[in-house]
Amino acid sequence: MSVSRDEVLRIAQLAELDVDDDALPEIAEQMSRILDYVAQLSAIPTNGTVKTFVPGPDAMRFRPDEVAPSPLMFGPAQFAPAFKEGFFVVPKLGQFE
Repeated sequence: MSVSRDEVLRIAQLAELDVDDDALPEIAEQMSRILDYVAQLSAIPTNGTVKTFVPGPDAMRFRPDEVAPSPLMFGPAQFAPAFKEGFFVVPKLGQFE
């Protein structure tokens, strides 16, 4: 696959990069080689037989993605200065009375 000079300029504009005109041919050639390599990787037939790589021993697997509340060591009623019917009791401010 060949990447043109205009495509390199468009990609540089999207990435907000300033590219010198002298470097455009080399960048276009490097991008073309990268795309050719990715195309080669995509062409490899796997048929689902290749196991996904997970670093570490085979016994180590990812934990299930579950959302659970973090347990407290003790309830808020034990550390709150005043706690009544499930609410924190705070003193009234004098200027608002």
